[in-house]
This record gives sequence, structure tokens and C-alpha cells, in this order.
Amino acid sequence: MPNLSDVTRGRLLYGGDYNPEQWPEETWHEDVRLMKDAGVNSVTLGVFSWSKLEPRPGERDFGWLDRLMDLMHGNGIGVVLATPTASPPPWLGRLHPDTLPRDEDGRIEWWGGRQHFSHSSATYRRHAAAITEDLAARYATHPALTLWHINNEYCTYDHGDEAATRFRAWLRARYGTLEALNTAWGTVFWSQGYGDWEEVMPPRRAHYLKNPAQVLDFRRFTSDMLLECYAAERDIVRRHTPHVPVTTNFMPLWFGQDAWRWAEEEDVVSVDLYPDPRDPLGAQHGALVQDMTRSQARGPWMLMEQAAGPVNWRGVNHPKPRGLNRLWSLQAVARGADAVCYFQWRQSRQGAEKFHSGMIGHAGEEGRTFQEVKRLGADLGTLAPQVSGRPVDASVAILHDWHSWWAGAQEAHPSRRVEYPEILRAWHRALWEANLPTDFAHPEHDLSRYRVVVVPQLYLLTDAAIANLLAHVRRGATLVCGFLTGVADEDDRIRPGGMDARLRALFGIRTLHEWWPLEAGESADCGDWRGTLWSEEIEPDGTADETLPYRGGELDGLPAVLRKGRAWYLSTLPEPEALRTLLARAAAEAGVRPVLDGLPAGVEAVRRGEVLFLLNHGRDPVTVQVPGTHRDLLTGETVTGRVTLGRRGVAVLAS
Repeated sequence: MPNLSDVTRGRLLYGGDYNPEQWPEETWHEDVRLMKDAGVNSVTLGVFSWSKLEPRPGERDFGWLDRLMDLMHGNGIGVVLATPTASPPPWLGRLHPDTLPRDEDGRIEWWGGRQHFSHSSATYRRHAAAITEDLAARYATHPALTLWHINNEYCTYDHGDEAATRFRAWLRARYGTLEALNTAWGTVFWSQGYGDWEEVMPPRRAHYLKNPAQVLDFRRFTSDMLLECYAAERDIVRRHTPHVPVTTNFMPLWFGQDAWRWAEEEDVVSVDLYPDPRDPLGAQHGALVQDMTRSQARGPWMLMEQAAGPVNWRGVNHPKPRGLNRLWSLQAVARGADAVCYFQWRQSRQGAEKFHSGMIGHAGEEGRTFQEVKRLGADLGTLAPQVSGRPVDASVAILHDWHSWWAGAQEAHPSRRVEYPEILRAWHRALWEANLPTDFAHPEHDLSRYRVVVVPQLYLLTDAAIANLLAHVRRGATLVCGFLTGVADEDDRIRPGGMDARLRALFGIRTLHEWWPLEAGESADCGDWRGTLWSEEIEPDGTADETLPYRGGELDGLPAVLRKGRAWYLSTLPEPEALRTLLARAAAEAGVRPVLDGLPAGVEAVRRGEVLFLLNHGRDPVTVQVPGTHRDLLTGETVTGRVTLGRRGVAVLAS
């Protein structure tokens, strides 16, 4: 299959969503002039153009897109051509109301926004296939076409009747019989036993708590139905253009989509990334998403969307301070991105996103935003020969699984304060601040390349995943595992003992007596540090090599942390500095070293291939000690022994 390197060919793609149908045609030529001035070499066309391409059922208006494709090619700008199926035209919903999704109360989601389609609607799928077929046939041989972009940010749910029919079919394929379904869902509880498939419904509004196994399977079903929609359009464009890679853009840590499975169906893995510029940990959030996307791609990936300035959906939408757009963009390149793109090229004057920034803002080409966009384009052109296609190597893996997240996020658990994404961020932050390169992996993936595997929390673990972890530790790897892990099997059935017996033996736990969640503002004294969010009443079996006890309270003297050989178990969430120290120790004992020792606070070091990126996320200049002599690719200067980074400064060093 084709991949991103077939598009980049030693370059870094730079550009973004271009929506020229919002502007008079004379503006297009001005746009091209400014794109060339900024170093733009790629634009995405047609993402939300269905009503423009098909103004009435069966009609086609490709003339404007023909002219744009020719204009881009004539100016050396490649086109990522999107299928427009994320936002159906109003006529589709009016003539075919079965294409509109329904929420759990049965209310229709009408046209007038976007993503107003039912993933299960045969009518929607038929019309989406038709416009995709004609688009692919028309532009299959156009020289501007470099990449296909299917739909946009798949994120819809549907609880309607057609979704119910497909849900039953999905369940039949998964379980085979109603008896097996009843067993998996535990329907003996609350008299929920099903005697006919027609009784099985999506988890619609209920008087009280819903069946958690039913909700879990509906999450799985929804991800699979959206994937079917993607695959149907992908297969159409592949038939016309087998040489052109295909992608669709993920949203970072999107709850409704099993991105591990989706990534296997893409030629190029791409993501949209919008950290809050006011968030003091915005750079760490970016690094987490970048590490996860690179791991899903198993190599270079595409930053499909980011903001050049403010967004429009937060309560208060702050612009990016001077230099932050460049810093975060180069961070993405450091962590494996071979494409840096935006939503969007020119800021809209109308519509719901008119206050969302563009590469050209309302201030025009003299505005600070565009001037910074130009500088970044020059930087990317300079760096491309040295970094495009190069790997980012990591010896530490964080395990993450959407199915575990879906199961753990259910109602009626011991604590509503336990939010899986926040736990994942806390553990990644500890590794990021320790300057340890990190991949993400699925718990059933091959882990043999990683000396250290960390599990922030995996409430649900399959037997295959548990066997994989045990085998990895037997091979000599280090495992560091967080609380509330291995509690449930794949049907969300609590394992005997409250944690899988194999894991208890691995960590030196005889009995897990009780979970002791902590209230807001409450913490557990663990001696030199404090535990937050959670604690557990654990009775060790006497085989652990090291224990760190709770001090005081009901759990006084019981282990907060156990280490048995190379396996660690944390029954609480240590405060940030303590978690960083613990993970750094585990890594050091496993022979994993930071990219660079002795970094000043706020400085990130990432090695991509043979090139070292130094990124200053602080507001003040800093000096970084670097052994040997290097050339800064961004300035051309020779650096010996140390380098000074200005406010939000970046150095890219080649030996």
C-alpha cells in the first residue's frame, strides 16, 4: 500500500484546509501568491463541499473544483482531496429523514450544523458512495492529487431504529446466540434476559442505570459502524487510484473511536490537535497526542489540523502568544510528523467558525499570524532534508486501550473522580518531564522492543493481554502498573478477587480486600510523598522485594507500592514529582536513559533520527549543556558545549 513517504518525497508537507468556495474567485489567485510566499506545498480541498458539488439530488457541479485543482497544480501545490460526506446537504435530510441520527431520547439531530448523518443508514451510505465514486472517477488522473482524505472527524452516534437493526446484526456476529449474549451481558441481573433478538435495543434512555455490558458493546458497535463508512469510501477511491494514500483525521483521545483498529485501515494516520495556549501543560498534552499518533502510524504521521491562533469553542478563546505556534509545530516534527497543517488557510468571514483563526487571519498578510506562518514555512523547508521519514525511537511504552476506557467510564463505579484520560496524562507527564522517549501500545501488541512498559490504568484486560504482560516480564522487561488494573474481563465481568489472580501473583498481592477511593482534596500519606485520587487495602503475600507503605489512617502499614522483581504495582496515584521519580528510577534500573541529562525546567529534548530537537516551553531564555559540537540546522551556526534558547526558542542540532 502507498504511504506518507510517497507523498512527502523528502519534504515536510505544509498547508491546511482550504475552503475557497467561501470566497470570490479573484481571491483564489491572491491565495496562491500568499501560499507560495509562506512555503505552502499542500492544501486540503472539499471537506465540507457536498452541497456545492451536488446542489440537488443527482446533479454534479465540478467546474469550480476543476479550476482549483488546475490552479494548485500550476503553482506546485499538491491537493489532499476530501470526500465531502461529513456534512450532507440539506436536501438529503429533507428527502430522506432516515439519514438523520437520533440521540438516546429518540430526538432527531437535524441539518444546519455538521456530522448530521446516521452511520447505519443505508440511504446515507448509498448517497455517500455515489458522490465519492464520481469524485474519484473525475480526479483519479489529475496531477495535483496527492492524498485522499475521507470524511472528517468521525464522531457521530445513533440510537435510531436502523441503528438498532444493525446493532442486533453486529451482536449476532459477535455472540452467535441469544444464550451467549445473555451470558456476556449478565442479564440475569434485574430481569433483563432476552428471549427474542427484536427485544435487544441500543442503550436508550432508561429509568435507572443501564446494563454496562450493553453500553460497552454499543461503544464497540458505534466505532465499527463508523469504520464501515470510512472503509466503504476508502475502497472506492482505492479502486480508482491504488497509488494514492488514504487517510481520515482522528481527534485526539476521542472516546468514540477505537483508533488502534482504525489505524490498521489507513495508509496515513493523521490527527487534529488543539492544545489550549493558556494551559501550562499544553505542550505535554501535545506530546502525548503526538506520541500516540506516531505509535498508531508506526512511523511518520500527519498533523492534519491545528490552530494558527485562537479557536472558537472554549469559554474564553485565547490567541497563541508570539512564537508558540512555531514551537508547538516544531514539537510535532520532532515527535515524528512529516506534515504540519492547519484548519484553515484563510479565516472565514461567515459561519460558525468565523472566530476560529486561519493561517491568514482577519488582519491579512500584514498580521502577526501570517508573518509567523511564513517563518515556520521557511523552517520546515530547511529541516525537511534532515528529518523527513526519520524515526523516533523509544524504549518505554505506555499501554492504552479504548475498550478498557469504555468499560471503566461507566456509571456506578467506586469513584466518579477517576477519569481515565487524566490518569493517562499524569503518567505520560511523568515520563515527559523525565525526558524519556515514549511510545504507546495496545496491551496485546508485540512489546519486545520495549525495556519498560507502563500501565497507567487498564480496568479491563483480556486474557490475551494479561498473558502478553506476563510473558514480557518473564523475558526481562520492567512493568510498572497503576491502580484499578486487571479488574474486569472483556465482558466487563469482575474477575475473582477483584484483580486477575495472575497479576496478583506477579505483583506479590495475596488479597485485594477493598478499594478506597479518595475524596476531592483528600490524599494518602506515603512517607516522602502523597498519594492522590485512590488507594487500596492490599494484603501482600510476602514475596515482594520492596514495599512502600501508607502512613496513618485505615490503611496504615499496608503497601501503597509493591515491587516484585521487575514488576511494580501502584495502588494510588502519586503526586507528580513522586510519580516522575518512581518512573525514572524504574527506567534507569532497566537501562533506559533520558535523551539528555541535566535539562533546565521547561526544556524538552527529542531525538529524531540523528537530529536533536531542543524546545524551550518557558517564557525566559535558558542555556542547555550539549556534549560535543553540532550545527543548528535552523540558524546554520556551530554549537559547542552549550546552546542558548530564547523565549519559546528551538534549536535543531545535527552532529
